[in-house]
Amino acid sequence: MSSENIYEKNLDQNPANYAQLTPLSFIERSASVYPDKVSLIHGATRYTWSQTYRRCCLLASALQKLGIGKGDTVSFMGANTPETFEAHFGVPMIGAVLNALNVRLDAKVIAFILDHAEAKILFTDREFSDTIKAALELVANKPVVIDIDDPYFEGGELLGETTYEAFLNTGSEDFTCFQIDDEWQAISLNYTSGTTGDPKGVVYHHRGAYLTALSNVVSWNLMAHPVYLWTLPMFHCNGWCFPWSLATVTGTSVCLRHIRDKAIFDAIRQYRVSHFCGAPVVLNTLLNAADELKQGIEQKIHCMTAGAAPPAAVIAGMEKMGFNVTHVYGLTETYGPCVVCAPQEAWQALSIDERAEVVARQGVRTSLQDELMVADPQTMQPVPKDGKTMGEIFMRGNLVMKGYLKNPQTTEASFAGGWFHSGDLAVWHEDGYCQIKDRSKDIIISGGENISSLEVESVLFKHAKIMEAAVVASSDDKWGEVPCAFVTLKPGEEMTTGELVSYCREELAGFKIPKKVVFGPIDKTSTGKVQKYLLREKAENVEYAVSK
Repeated sequence: MSSENIYEKNLDQNPANYAQLTPLSFIERSASVYPDKVSLIHGATRYTWSQTYRRCCLLASALQKLGIGKGDTVSFMGANTPETFEAHFGVPMIGAVLNALNVRLDAKVIAFILDHAEAKILFTDREFSDTIKAALELVANKPVVIDIDDPYFEGGELLGETTYEAFLNTGSEDFTCFQIDDEWQAISLNYTSGTTGDPKGVVYHHRGAYLTALSNVVSWNLMAHPVYLWTLPMFHCNGWCFPWSLATVTGTSVCLRHIRDKAIFDAIRQYRVSHFCGAPVVLNTLLNAADELKQGIEQKIHCMTAGAAPPAAVIAGMEKMGFNVTHVYGLTETYGPCVVCAPQEAWQALSIDERAEVVARQGVRTSLQDELMVADPQTMQPVPKDGKTMGEIFMRGNLVMKGYLKNPQTTEASFAGGWFHSGDLAVWHEDGYCQIKDRSKDIIISGGENISSLEVESVLFKHAKIMEAAVVASSDDKWGEVPCAFVTLKPGEEMTTGELVSYCREELAGFKIPKKVVFGPIDKTSTGKVQKYLLREKAENVEYAVSK
C-alpha cells in the first residue's frame, strides 16, 4: 500500500482557505454588517459600530505614525470608557500589545509595570493623574504620555503632550486592518495582583483572545445585540475578553466609570441592560441596596460572576431578585473564564436555595476550553470523582496564556507536566463538576483534618446580619492550626462573638468552627481580592473566642 497521504497532496494552505485567528475580524464584520447599531453609550455620547471601527483605525494609524509597531507595548490607565474599549482593537491592529493597567494599583507598582513592560506610550485618564504623576517620577524610561480627557469626569489634571481625541485626528482616514501575520503573536499583557511581591506579566495571544471571545458567547448563550453594562473593569483580563465578545455579537456597551448600586440600577432601567459581569462583591452590593433602587426593572437580566467562590447565599439572593446567575471560573493566566457551571435541566426542579448550592460550584470546562482535570499535584493523576478527595485544578488548551513576560522559570514551572497549574484546590463531583475548596496556600489543617476556608465562609455568608466574611488559619499549640473568622456586618446590624459561634455550631462540624473572631473591615487587594496573608498575620494576635 502507498504510504503517501492523498489528503496532503496539492491541498495546501493559501489565502483563500486559511486565515490567522484574531478578534480584530469581529469588529470589521460588525461595522460592515450593522454599521448603524449602537456600539457604545457613555453619558450623552453614542457611537455606532461603524464609528467605533473608524475610531479604532484612526488610533492604530496615529500610533503607527509615532513609530509604534509589532511587539511594542502601549499602556492604558483608563476607566470603563470608549477609549479603553477602542484600545482593545486599535492597539493590536498594528501588531502592538495592549497593557491595560489596574487603576487601583499604587504609583510604585504602576512604575514597575511600565518599566517591566517597556511601555512606549501611556494613555491616562484624568481621574488617575495623581497616581500616574507619581509613577512617572519613578520610571527609568518615561513613555510618551497622552491624556484621556473625559468630558463626563470632573477633576484630575492633564499630564501629557496631547489628548486622546487630538491624537486620533493625526491618524489616516484610509487606514483599515483586521488581519495579522501570526495568531501566536501577543495581543495583550495583563499583570497579576502581586500582593506578596512584584506582579507577573501574563501574555495573551490573538488565537487565545479570538477563541475566548467565542467561548464567552457560546457558554453564556449570548444572543445577537445584547446590551452589556460594564461593571467589570476592562483592565481585568481585558474585561474577561468581553470587548472582543461584544464585537462578535454586535452588542451595545453601556459604560460605567464607578461601581455604585444606584448607578447600576439606574443604567439597567434606562438602557434596558440584558447582561453584566462582576465579582461576588458587586452582586453583594446589589443585594444589599435599598429596595427603592431595585424598582421598575421589567426585563430579564443575566449576570456572570467569578472571583473568590461566590457563596450560595449570594447567588440565591440574586435569583430571588429575578437575575439569572452564571458562575464561571478562571485566572488571569486563562484569559478569565475557562470553566462554567453549565446548567442542567434537572436543576430547575430544585428550590432556589438548593439550586444556588449547585450553581456555586465552579463547574466544567467551557465550550472552547480543551481539557480540565482535578489531580494530585505530585503525581498528576486525576482524583476520584467522589466529591471528597481534594486535588489541584489543572487546565490546558488554547485558553491558556502564552506565558509570563521575561520570567522563563515561572513559566516553565506553571506548565510542568504539560498542564497549567492553577494553585486552586478542589474536589471532583460524580457529575464531573469541580468545586474549589481553597487555594493551596489557604487550606487550614487542624489536628490533621483539612478545613476549607471557603466552606466556613459560605456558612457565614448565609447569616442575615453578615455582609462579608473571610476565614484564615491561625497557628495553635495543640491543633497546629485553627480557623479565625474576619466578619463585616451589614449596616446597622450588631452581633456578638458568642452569637456567631453558636450559629456556626448549628451549621458546621466542631473542628470547623472559628476559634477566633474579628469584626470590622476586611483587608483587600487593589482588585478586590481578600488579602489573606495580611489576615493570617493579624490572626496570630487575636484572642480565642472559644475554648482551645
